[in-house]
Amino acid sequence: MSQQPAPGRDHSHGYGHDPTARAPHGWPQALVAVAAGAAALIVTAALGTWAAGAGDLPGGAYPRVVAATVVLAVGGPLTVSGDAGPLADTQGELSFLPLSVTLAGALAVAWGFLRPLRHRAVAEPRELAGWAARIALLWAVLLVLVAAFARRTFTVTPGGTVGDISELLGATPTAAFRADVPLTVLIGLVWLAGVLLLALAVDRGAPLPARLLRLRDPVRPAASTMLLLLLGCVAAGLVAGIVVAATRGRPAETFAVLLLGLPNLVWLALTLGMGATWDGRADGPFGLPMPRVLDSAVRAPGGGTVNLSTLSEYDGRVWWLLVAAAVLLLGAAVVMAVRSDPGLPLWHHPLRMAVALVLTVLAICLTGRVDARFALSLFGLGDLGGGLSGEVSLRPRIWSALGLAALWGLATGLLGGALAGPLRRRRHGRRHGPPL
Repeated sequence: MSQQPAPGRDHSHGYGHDPTARAPHGWPQALVAVAAGAAALIVTAALGTWAAGAGDLPGGAYPRVVAATVVLAVGGPLTVSGDAGPLADTQGELSFLPLSVTLAGALAVAWGFLRPLRHRAVAEPRELAGWAARIALLWAVLLVLVAAFARRTFTVTPGGTVGDISELLGATPTAAFRADVPLTVLIGLVWLAGVLLLALAVDRGAPLPARLLRLRDPVRPAASTMLLLLLGCVAAGLVAGIVVAATRGRPAETFAVLLLGLPNLVWLALTLGMGATWDGRADGPFGLPMPRVLDSAVRAPGGGTVNLSTLSEYDGRVWWLLVAAAVLLLGAAVVMAVRSDPGLPLWHHPLRMAVALVLTVLAICLTGRVDARFALSLFGLGDLGGGLSGEVSLRPRIWSALGLAALWGLATGLLGGALAGPLRRRRHGRRHGPPL
């Protein structure tokens, strides 16, 4: 008596696999995706702020600082304020993306979003929208909790004039920071939408709606290559940072920079190597968690211009950034051409490389900006408290940076497309083997 094969199993291969089966992506899977993103954000922020010394803050403030760092990482604003009764007031604003934390959270959320969607070519728009909506709802709850927790008031001991007068009058100065909960939720949801859309654009195994399948070939090779370029810069910076930590002392400060702002540094360096210019300013006792050569440049009277020419006045080795940028961009152009349709005309490669690089540099310019202000006034008369007021800023000259990106994209795309021809033919030959 013959046995019937077990359902769902392909006995010709020993293991069953239904190419049309859909992996479940309901609320439990959405919770896993959000939990993965939250864990990546919180752990990276906790390690980075601990290395920066936040673990020594009094009154159990360390967890609040971690929450504030997570808020900044998803684009939320942070307000700093202070009060010393009738003596002094402080006001401050901080707009800065700790991109190490941002990148860790984005990669984890993207993994959780794409994991149930793999190994399929097509997905209905309603299915993708419903799956994203589940994640977005749980993400909004997380943002509310984190932003509500990201607030703290400190008792401070100021020096200078404010310290002397506060001691005389018995006043107790305080300083505080807090996140704007509604604005954090709004910006955080926009951040999430961007991460999910980029995940669909980059991952070559993710399904798309049938109407968008025609965009797969022109978009995904470019998007995935630009992600590879950015991650390659981060990997190179990580290796360099570990070497610096091991050989030059003060490893805690180095690891604080790596865990909080490594992409800020390496992506800035990429644009500088391409010839871009940034305008920087650092007044008062505050500074940028960046190399000394950059800090020196932005502390020029009235603000400093940051590019290869000005930085070379402090350290001539910065010209190596030009060489590094050329090698990285040419490598990216070759990879993009190899991943593209073999029948694509040569002139398409520089155009696609230029568009992809312009969008990448635009993203770097928008996420790499730094704006921090802290103002102290005594009886409304300005900073008399021993130089506690200050400003730190770093802003790109966007239009010139985008123009340079287009030129680099055209040049490297043309050369990369020409170099990729033999590689493509060799790869195609290995795949199909010799003719019979």
